[in-house]
Amino acid sequence: MTAVLVTGATGFLGEHLCRVLVEQGHTVRGLARSRSAVLADLGVEHVRGDVLDGPELDKALVGVTAVFHLAGAVSRDPDDAQRMMRLHVDGTRRVLERMAATGGSPSPRRMILASTSGTIGVSKDDVILDENAPYAEEIVAGWPYYASKIYQERLAFEHGERLGIEVVAVNPSLLLGPGDRRLSSTGDVRKFIKRQIPVVPTGGINFVDARDAALATANALTAGRPGQRYLLGGPNWTMKEFFARLGRVANVAPPRLKLPAKLNRWGATLVEELWRHRGKEPPVDRISVEMSEHYWWIDSSKAERELGFSPRDPQLTLVDTVSYLRQGVDAES
Repeated sequence: MTAVLVTGATGFLGEHLCRVLVEQGHTVRGLARSRSAVLADLGVEHVRGDVLDGPELDKALVGVTAVFHLAGAVSRDPDDAQRMMRLHVDGTRRVLERMAATGGSPSPRRMILASTSGTIGVSKDDVILDENAPYAEEIVAGWPYYASKIYQERLAFEHGERLGIEVVAVNPSLLLGPGDRRLSSTGDVRKFIKRQIPVVPTGGINFVDARDAALATANALTAGRPGQRYLLGGPNWTMKEFFARLGRVANVAPPRLKLPAKLNRWGATLVEELWRHRGKEPPVDRISVEMSEHYWWIDSSKAERELGFSPRDPQLTLVDTVSYLRQGVDAES
């Protein structure tokens, strides 16, 4: 097996990926700003650093043959747009350039980029999209996270080709399951458990178990084709069906109120402005409401064929997600 570097190793997907890579026999090094007891127990070597600056990245690249580039930030706050653009785009550019500059043998010549299904797999209509769909630039223009990921993906493919680095992108949908310590993906499920979601959105959702996404991402090291992206998703449900199933698992009555889309957005904007004016984090925001009125349905057949991707029963994912989050919710009670 080989030595690999995982940037963003302490994140939700990162910890699950490191576990899979270790189980597959790889020597794993993790670049992150903080330590993780979970990764330490797995035997992952920790390099404390940042992809944007400092000499630590060069140190982390020595002796590895590939990089799993997961370093990033998730936010729906428009004020974070510049920060996410810098981290996702400038950070990816720097990782690729330092990979190309790394001497010795072996040297890293392949990047597995963790992107998101939201770069292409989102529509105003109830359609299921695959990797042939174009970038959803017009739809996500006002959603800074997804806009920055489109720029990141484009940069990675184009810059990687110029530098002689093979780039493979994996595009998971909403990551659920246990282990999301920062609530980067499971925050809305936590709000549901705490009965903080008052209305039923009109769109559709796709989610994937982080453990299944991690295995497919690890398999992309050898099975992924350079220059290709792979959508990783589970069920395509309406938001109504998702909340109904989640409600049965969590023993929480799902919201029943439905409001016209314009009224939903107006109300969310008003609440967001009032709460931010008070210096507090709003319970609902305009971007989240807008996103929930779209369809995030995707077809993962390509990843199933080429990466051995096999999503588990989504009900099991919901059970494990709720069980994990309940530990934190109950601790607050």
